[in-house]
Amino acid sequence: METHPGFPANFLAGGSASFAELLRTEGTPPGVPADAGGPHGTTIVAASYADGVVISGDRRATMGNVIALHDVRKVFAADEESIIGIAGSAGVAKELVKLFQVELEHFEKVEGTRLSFEGKANRLGALLRAHLPSAMQGLTVLPLFAGWDRTAAAGRMFTYDPTGGRYEEHRHAALGSGAAYARSALKKLHDPDADELTTVTVLLQSLFDAADDDAATSGLDLTRGVMPVVMRASADGVVRWDPDRVRAVAEDIVAARARRHGGPKGGAL
Repeated sequence: METHPGFPANFLAGGSASFAELLRTEGTPPGVPADAGGPHGTTIVAASYADGVVISGDRRATMGNVIALHDVRKVFAADEESIIGIAGSAGVAKELVKLFQVELEHFEKVEGTRLSFEGKANRLGALLRAHLPSAMQGLTVLPLFAGWDRTAAAGRMFTYDPTGGRYEEHRHAALGSGAAYARSALKKLHDPDADELTTVTVLLQSLFDAADDDAATSGLDLTRGVMPVVMRASADGVVRWDPDRVRAVAEDIVAARARRHGGPKGGAL
């Protein structure tokens, strides 16, 4: 067979006249399918309140149509003033969280001062951009970043796209497979001037609604006692709610839903 420099022999061989067929057999191998990889985290919600911002995340991780884990944690303290929630490929997401935590700590040690809240949000976007090749192979991670901005003296929150683009949310936010359902509940119930307890109740209501329609969201698992992780950031710093306190709110919500299956028409309960 005659050969030409720079062209594999198969490109000059006889056969199908279809270029699409040629690409299928000789072209670049296909990437990893979008559902490849390990367990995927699901729904994260956040909302502002009178003194800061609250984030909550359900505990379920899925692999396709299979529930992989019932007690995955998806909400973490990034530092003493900010919180990060994760959805997407669970293993990669947790590594991103660890890297972000070390990044903030390293900056503080080297520079002798903390990054501004805006700087933290930008740095998280840069880490996501560095992760883009893996995201294009199906190992996508989407964070929700929130915390207390000392400069603005207010709670703030950002969502991101896989390319690292960041978008500030001014009232509430949701991401993950159940985000559309949770966001609908937040639109109806959220009051930015409410207190912390009321806002936590609203977030748990939104997770209940998400679990009602999204099989990948666990909602309020009273049977196993696995409660959503709830964390708040305010001028006093980041605090994780005790699981027993979360359960008490969850039990009130489930009791109220027994009386009104569709949930509250207005207000937290």
